Amino acid sequence: MNKLFKKEVFRGMLLLGIVLVFALTPICAHAQNSGSLTIWSFTDELRDMINNYYKSSHSKVKVTYVKHATEDFPKKLDPVLASGKKVPDVFALEAAFVRKYVESGQLLELTDVYMANRSKLMQYTVDVGTYNGRVYAMSWQACPGAMFYRRSLAKKYLGTDDPKTVQTYFSNMNKLLDTAKLLKTKSNGTCVVVSSYGELYTPYLSGRNSPWVVNGKVVIDPMIERYMDMAKTFHDFKYHAGVWQWSDGWYAGMRGELKDDSGKDVEVFAYFLPTWGLHYILKTNAPTTSGDWAMIQGPLPYSWGGTWLAAWKNTPNSAAAKEMIRYFTADDDFMELYAKATGDMVSNTTVVDRIKGSYSEPFLGGQNHYAEFAEMAKNVNGKLRQGTDAEIEELFHDAMNEFVFNGKTMKDTLAQFTAEAEKLIKK
Repeated sequence: MNKLFKKEVFRGMLLLGIVLVFALTPICAHAQNSGSLTIWSFTDELRDMINNYYKSSHSKVKVTYVKHATEDFPKKLDPVLASGKKVPDVFALEAAFVRKYVESGQLLELTDVYMANRSKLMQYTVDVGTYNGRVYAMSWQACPGAMFYRRSLAKKYLGTDDPKTVQTYFSNMNKLLDTAKLLKTKSNGTCVVVSSYGELYTPYLSGRNSPWVVNGKVVIDPMIERYMDMAKTFHDFKYHAGVWQWSDGWYAGMRGELKDDSGKDVEVFAYFLPTWGLHYILKTNAPTTSGDWAMIQGPLPYSWGGTWLAAWKNTPNSAAAKEMIRYFTADDDFMELYAKATGDMVSNTTVVDRIKGSYSEPFLGGQNHYAEFAEMAKNVNGKLRQGTDAEIEELFHDAMNEFVFNGKTMKDTLAQFTAEAEKLIKK
């Protein structure tokens, strides 16, 4: 009789559990797909994604979208996070400052969203949003970097414009230096490999084994010293054009219209740019050179830019916030539609593998840029980024000016930079 009683109790508890599961599932789904969310971003990109895709399948969620200028975004977000008042539920975070917030302790944990979708997410984008083994930000984009070169200049000075062959001239930084010398010699000083030595900074930075800060101390990875050596060499031997990113001369070089101070033509062989650089920099600013470009990995894998999504840890709408982030960063149907409509490189490997074979970019002479970028993204290291990077790198660029232009020794330059950077991180 006692055994029978226990058996009946067990059966009752089991049935109750099943009932509760089915009863609560619609409630959870309803919580994810209803309510209201306030979203902050710094471009119209996320707004368009919400209006054109998200709302059709989440019609019961009321979305309020607020846009702030990129340069003002942290200044707007920091005070509301500190006060806990009028904090947006979900917000976009640019690559330059995403780690600041990932490490802040102010974000809603997204590890469960990641775990449910981890088999198809590009690892480097996940690593950027991960801190102490927990995920706090996720991205729908992947922004691996490439080396874009002029086909006509490659044929003229290297004898071929074939990407596989051209890559052999730039397979590492020593090869790049050798090719810089070759271009200068063959062109009688007319052709330079890049517009400025600053083009090489991001690839070198991505090639480090150590981040800037380890255990509260600034670390000078050997790649930083190699970058300094290369920069000084490029400056002293004029292997670059001496025009800086975002300047008029930088854009002129893309169009084949750059001239030096004496009015002599300068040919810029290549530019280091990420995925968005193709569509928004080269194609926009050098339309007359369409078809005369190709892309290769170059000496080192790297990434540049991107946008991550995060949520406030105390949002009253956590289920809906997580669902929005999941939808934009992991939903196969959305990401395929979005990738095909915009050409954006998405971070979902399932979608990338499904569509990467269908591209042929006229601007690149028919080259399949999507398939190339998909391979490059596999080798990007997202574990080096830290919340103090932007401030430290500003100090480093100031130090580089002293080293390259004012004759300061590398030893003295790095000693002063290290002292200033350690003061900064101890604040």
